[in-house]
Order: sequence, then structure tokens, then C-alpha cells
Amino acid sequence: MSNINEKLDRLRSLFQDQDFLTGKGLSNEVNIRMFCYNPEDEMVVRHFTKQLEKDNSLDCNLICYNLYNVFLEICEEKNIINKIPDMEKKNGSERLKDKILKFSTTKAFAKKMQYEPHEKGDVLLLTGVGEVYPFMRIHSLLEELQTLFDDIPIVVLYPGGFDGRSVILFNEFTPNEYYRAFNII
Repeated sequence: MSNINEKLDRLRSLFQDQDFLTGKGLSNEVNIRMFCYNPEDEMVVRHFTKQLEKDNSLDCNLICYNLYNVFLEICEEKNIINKIPDMEKKNGSERLKDKILKFSTTKAFAKKMQYEPHEKGDVLLLTGVGEVYPFMRIHSLLEELQTLFDDIPIVVLYPGGFDGRSVILFNEFTPNEYYRAFNII
């Protein structure tokens, strides 16, 4: 088993691969890829992502979304961001979570990430999957995104495991079925 830095280097190389960028060899499946890593490697992956976003030598146009930042934008639009601590104190964590889940839907996330036109060579890179839990689950979001971004690759940096049928956040939560993606490395 190679270490995280070797896997990240292979991921960077994949972003240069024309077959990957065009979805060649996927048998008409959606071009959604999971890059799974041990949750302990989160800081290494974050550092890599920051470097990747600055890398002008890539052959692709990397469109990066940290899902936690998208979540905060949604909360700001609802004018709730500054009220959250008081709401939690007054009503409790579960009630707050239930309230937030009503407006932080997969459609709200997808709307924040949608852009037109998608260009040849674009790659949608999703990070912050663990940070945004429990307000967004990647299997639900990918169901929403697969039709909106069916013409470009979607890569998910995922702190956990994917066995080809289910995603397991942090390698410990109950698996959630999602079978349309492929393990990237």
C-alpha cells in the first residue's frame, strides 16, 4: 500500500490524462471518481489541495468547491450564520440540525456549484466532505450533481472508504449506498 503522498501524486498525474478528462473507458457511465484516504491524512490532503489550486501547469481547469464553505454561504444567504450559536444554546443541537437541514438541501448545494458553460478540460473537485457532515452527505449530493455535471469529471476527496457500492465516512459510519462512482486510485 502506497502512502498518501504517492497517492496524491498519482491523482495530480490523473488530472493531466486526456482519457480521464474525456471519460474514455467508462462505458457511458458518469465520470464520478472517489479519491478515498484515511481521515488521519486530512491535513496532508488539504495542503495538497491548496497547492493544486495554485498549480498553473495543469492541463485541466480545476473547479474546486469545499462543501463546508458552500454550506456556510447557504447559511449566510439565509441570514442564520450569526444566529447559530444562540439557536443551539436555546433549542439544542438536534433541533438546530433539523432546522438547517430544511434549507441546506442537495439542490441548494448544487445551485451554488452550478456554472455554465462547462468547458472541455474542466474538472469539478469536491473537498470538505468530512467538515460538512452531518449537514450534507456525499451520496445524496452526487445523485443531484450527476445530471448537472454529466459532461465533466467530478472528483471527490473522501475521508473514508468506497467499496464500489457504498461510501463509509471516516471508515466508521453506517455505509450509504452509491454505486455510480469509481475509485480513482
